[in-house]
Amino acid sequence: MGSSTTLAVSSGTRHYAIVTAAYWGFTLTDGALRMLVLLHFFRLGYSPFALAFLFLLYEAAGIGANLIGGWLATRFGIARMLAVGLATQIAGFLMLSALSPGWTAVASVAWVVAAQGVCGVAKDLTKTASKSAIKLTAGEASGRLFRWVAFFTGSKNAMKGVGFFLGGLLLDVVGFRGALWAMAAGLALVLAGVLLALPPLMGKARASRTAKELFGKSRGVNLLAAARVFLFGARDVWFVVGLPVFLYAAGWTFTMVGGFLALWTIGYGVVQAAAPALVRRSADGLTAEVPAARLWSLALALVPLALTAALLAEVPRPDLVVVVGLALFGFVFAVNSSVHSYLVLAYAGSEKAAEDVGFYYAANAAGRFGGTLLSGLLYGFGGLFACLAGSALMLLACWAVTLALPLRRA
Repeated sequence: MGSSTTLAVSSGTRHYAIVTAAYWGFTLTDGALRMLVLLHFFRLGYSPFALAFLFLLYEAAGIGANLIGGWLATRFGIARMLAVGLATQIAGFLMLSALSPGWTAVASVAWVVAAQGVCGVAKDLTKTASKSAIKLTAGEASGRLFRWVAFFTGSKNAMKGVGFFLGGLLLDVVGFRGALWAMAAGLALVLAGVLLALPPLMGKARASRTAKELFGKSRGVNLLAAARVFLFGARDVWFVVGLPVFLYAAGWTFTMVGGFLALWTIGYGVVQAAAPALVRRSADGLTAEVPAARLWSLALALVPLALTAALLAEVPRPDLVVVVGLALFGFVFAVNSSVHSYLVLAYAGSEKAAEDVGFYYAANAAGRFGGTLLSGLLYGFGGLFACLAGSALMLLACWAVTLALPLRRA
């Protein structure tokens, strides 16, 4: 018994390491893609709302991709869906690289939005498969599950920050098309590694056969999904368009803007990885963690409220005040996100964890979609002040939902 248990843990650790490394490679290119598109089209003269529009299908596609991705991962195996996600991202890069400078503005926007939609599907298929693999490889030990989720999520977001910097660097060095080709080639190597190193049927189980079964999640998963909509909407409402345009208008260069976004995301990832040390733990995995989710959600809402007050008071050097305030936002947001990512796996059933995770991250994508749309609209209406006010309202809604989270698994 002891020997078989040790072997299972060793195998689980190996598969966790492979999935994490593969997702690192994916996230590096995903972060670079966002910066490539944002900076390239801002340089071409696109308005804040037009820039937000370029990312809308990317976010919207994730809603359906997460739902169907979770079902497909359960039906055909997590490793297979991870490979499909990587291959889809490569296809999106190649499609985007076919954009021609001679096309009309309407044709260019339509092509970029469609290509971004392909990449949005790729991101969420890959994310759902990867996060589901953690539940499978970590088993039922809540301590190991929290640590593995926190490290995976934190290191992934740190890698995305590196990707932001990489996107700006590649744009300067090899140009828009050359950067996309280079990233497609690198991701092809990651895909080959996944196909060779992971068992293709890993995580395969009986998938839901009806829509009622697919959407009939536990109360904990449903409430956490609702909270996730508001949590990530509250971030993207200022992050996607509002902050970069605000800083550029305040006199920052592209390099400075990209550097701050990269450092913010890397720091956010580091804090996420360290979150288990910042949150009191309980033997059942919920009685201390759920109150922590409530406390950190309320604390996060106070940050954009304070920033809106500072902007309303017309403080000197508002760009520096905003940067410091959003650095604090990143710290508290990282702990929130890590606790949520753990809780959804704690609430999820083992047999159909991929479906539960897919449903949860569909809500995540819905929040990002709403936040992205509002980022362009609110910035055009009232500048960064309006974006931060919208963020504060969403976070208060997030906190209100967490008050109803159950302290026991269904």
